[in-house]
Amino acid sequence: MEDKLKCLALVGGGALVGAVSTLFLLKLLPRRIPNRCNKKNTKMDETTFKCRIDSGNGNCGMVGLNLLEDEIVCEQLTRNIQLFGLDSQQKVTSSYVVVIGLGGVGSHAASMLLRSGVGKLLLVDFDQVSLSSLNRHAVAIRADVGIPKAECLKKHFSSIFPECQIEAKVLLYDASSEEEILSGNPDFVLDCIDNIDTKVALLAACIRRGLKVLSAMGAGARADPTRIRIADLRESTNDPLSRAVRHRLRKEYSIEGGIPVVFSLEKPKAKLLPFKGPNGEDNPSDYQIVPGFRVRIIPVLGTIPAIFGQVLASYVVTQLAGLHVQTEPVVNLDVDHYQMLLQRLIEHEESLYGTAMQVQVDVEEVQYVVKELWHGRSARELSAKDVGRGMWRSVNELMLVRWDWTKPASVSNLILLKFNEADEHELRTLDDIKEKEPEFFSRVTFVLKRAEQDFGLELAS
Repeated sequence: MEDKLKCLALVGGGALVGAVSTLFLLKLLPRRIPNRCNKKNTKMDETTFKCRIDSGNGNCGMVGLNLLEDEIVCEQLTRNIQLFGLDSQQKVTSSYVVVIGLGGVGSHAASMLLRSGVGKLLLVDFDQVSLSSLNRHAVAIRADVGIPKAECLKKHFSSIFPECQIEAKVLLYDASSEEEILSGNPDFVLDCIDNIDTKVALLAACIRRGLKVLSAMGAGARADPTRIRIADLRESTNDPLSRAVRHRLRKEYSIEGGIPVVFSLEKPKAKLLPFKGPNGEDNPSDYQIVPGFRVRIIPVLGTIPAIFGQVLASYVVTQLAGLHVQTEPVVNLDVDHYQMLLQRLIEHEESLYGTAMQVQVDVEEVQYVVKELWHGRSARELSAKDVGRGMWRSVNELMLVRWDWTKPASVSNLILLKFNEADEHELRTLDDIKEKEPEFFSRVTFVLKRAEQDFGLELAS
C-alpha cells in the first residue's frame, strides 16, 4: 500500500512539474496569429519580435512593426481594426506619441492613446499625484498619491497594454529639456500643460522642429461638454488661455496660427480661488513648487478635462490612421444671420435673372452651406480672420452666389463670397477660373462635391 502511494505521489509530482514547465515555455514563445488579423486577405510581412525589458515597470515592448501579429494584441484591438482596417491600425501601432502634462486632460488622452494601440508613448510631467486630483485623473488611486504622475501612468498602463513601449520622464519641459523630450521624431506631440510660459515655449518648439502638435486649452471652470471644439488656435473664442497663448505666440515667435487646439466655447463659470496659506498668508509665490507655476486653484468638474482628453486622443488616433474626420466648424451665427443671407440671395437672383425661381434652398440649408461648407467665411479665405463678434460683423459683407450660373442655386452650387468677390465671380466663367486659379477651382469643387454626398444628390443625378 505504501509503495502504491509513493508511486502515485511521484506520478502526480511529475505531472505537476510538467504542467508548470509547459506553461512557462508557452509564455516564453512569441504569440502568433497567422489568419485572425487576415480577415480581409491582407498580407503581412513576417517580423521577428525582440523583447526589451523596460527599466521601471518591466514592460516587454515588441520592437518591430507588426504588433498586430500577436494574438492577444490583435484581439484587444479588433474593434479598432474593424473601424480603420488592418493597414491603418498598423500605422497606429507603429507610431510614437509624446504627451506632456499628465493631469486631468493629459492622463485621459494618454490612456486612450494606449488603449487605441499606439506602440510607443513618452509620458512627461514634473508633478505628483495629489488627493484633490483624483476627481479627474484617468487611472490614479489613493495609493498613488505622492508619486510622480508619469510613473503612476506607466505603472497602470503596463497592465492594460504591456506590449506598448512606455517611457516616463519626471521632468519639467523648458529650453534645457527640449531636446530630451522632443527628439526621436515623434509622430505627434500632445500639449496638455496648464502653464502659459511652458505651453507657449513648447508650441513654438514644435513649429520650429516641424512636429505635429495638438494643444489643450482651458478645461477648468466649465460644465457643458457640448461646447467642446477642435479648431485652429486663431478660431478659438471665449477662452482666456487661448487668447493669451495666441498673443504670446504672435508677439514672441511671429506665429499667427496653424496649431490645432481643443477648447470650449463656454465662458468659464468661476475664477481662480483666492490663495490662503496655512497661517493665513496671501502670497501664492511663496508656495510655488516651480517658479512661474500657479498655486491658486481653478475649480474643475472632473468630466470636462476627461472629455478634453478623449477628444485629443480621438483626433490623434484618426490622424495617425489616416481616417478623415470633418470637425465641427466654429461659427457663431444665429438664425437671423442665415435668414439675412437667404434674403440677400433671393434679391440677388431677382436682380440678375429677373426671378428667384432657381433658388432651391431654405434657411436650414443655408445654415448648412454657410456653416458646414464654408465655415462662415469667404470661399477665398483659407483660414479664419474674424472670430467671435468679428464674425458677426464680417457676415454683413458676405453673400451667397451660384458657383456655376448654368445650374440652380442649390446646396451643391452655392459659394460664400464678399460683395466685391461676388461681382468679380459673376463676370468670369468656370473655365477661366480653372485655367487661372486651378487650386481655388479644385478646392471649391471638392467642397461642393461633399454637399452632393451629404444630400444624396449623386444618386439623384
